[in-house]
Amino acid sequence: MDPKLSQDEIDRLFNEFGDGDGADGPAAKTAVTYDFRRPDRIPKEQLRSIHLMHDFLARNLASSLGAYLRAYITVSLVSVEQISFGEFQQYLPTPTSIANIGMRPMDGNAVLEFNPSLVFPMLNILLGGSGESGTDELRELTEIESSIIEGVVKIVLHDLKEAWAPVTEIDFSIEGTETQPQLMQILSPNEAVVAIGFEITMGESRGMMNLGIPSIMVKMMGQKFEQQWSIQRRSGTSGEQNQMRLLLNRVPLRVEALVAGAKIRVEDLLNLEQEDVISLDIPVSRTAELRVNGKSKFHGEIVAAGLKRGVLVSDSLAGSPAEN
Repeated sequence: MDPKLSQDEIDRLFNEFGDGDGADGPAAKTAVTYDFRRPDRIPKEQLRSIHLMHDFLARNLASSLGAYLRAYITVSLVSVEQISFGEFQQYLPTPTSIANIGMRPMDGNAVLEFNPSLVFPMLNILLGGSGESGTDELRELTEIESSIIEGVVKIVLHDLKEAWAPVTEIDFSIEGTETQPQLMQILSPNEAVVAIGFEITMGESRGMMNLGIPSIMVKMMGQKFEQQWSIQRRSGTSGEQNQMRLLLNRVPLRVEALVAGAKIRVEDLLNLEQEDVISLDIPVSRTAELRVNGKSKFHGEIVAAGLKRGVLVSDSLAGSPAEN
């Protein structure tokens, strides 16, 4: 028996498996480009949570480093992106100050880098200077200088632990230092990292602090990030709450005073005409009920204000107005 198929049989098989659309029809599959250097992309929602966490870190670092160095320092979050570890290393200057950061109990390490334009002014301040940047910013740090700058790194790691606390408890620690980015071989060049960049300004000096965290570690905590983001969406930051409070302060409300007690017949009510006077049969000093948008909020007394009448608030009906 001849195992070969005729062309008609081959065409019929393709048509059957392709739902009759042929190789060029709408059912035909198209190739999709896959970048092996950036596997397992982190969802945008997680990157947004990371951005919020490290924006909080930037605000804390401004005060912590300022107190430690006794200088006015500003810290701003510049970027949060996912790139390969090889690209991350290429962005770093040479030489520079790099710390290998342990992340217990997570099984992995991060990288924290300070630009030389920041390191040497910091050393100048810690050694009793005014923080002016010198002319030797391209040289490598000595062992003594590296041990001094570790104090700054520990301040950053302390605030970093607090920033990550809502997601998970991580003990950040220094496991090694290096001056050449290419020698920091803690990850494969093709492995993805979340690169977080901060700009630090200290007097006339300005430079970058870069943090690289393995993407695989971030993905392992995906559910915790989603929970933290949902909490933040419900509660909002203090800045968002203050902004909402400012907007609400300008919302108009209807306030009216009600003096209860007068009763009339429906017949008399229907016969009321312009300039008719209704006798309330109650004293003017009687307590009035003050309503806000139809809800009772306060007790008050009717007072005269020139030719007009007003209400002097005496007490709240049920706590403060904000509680109702």
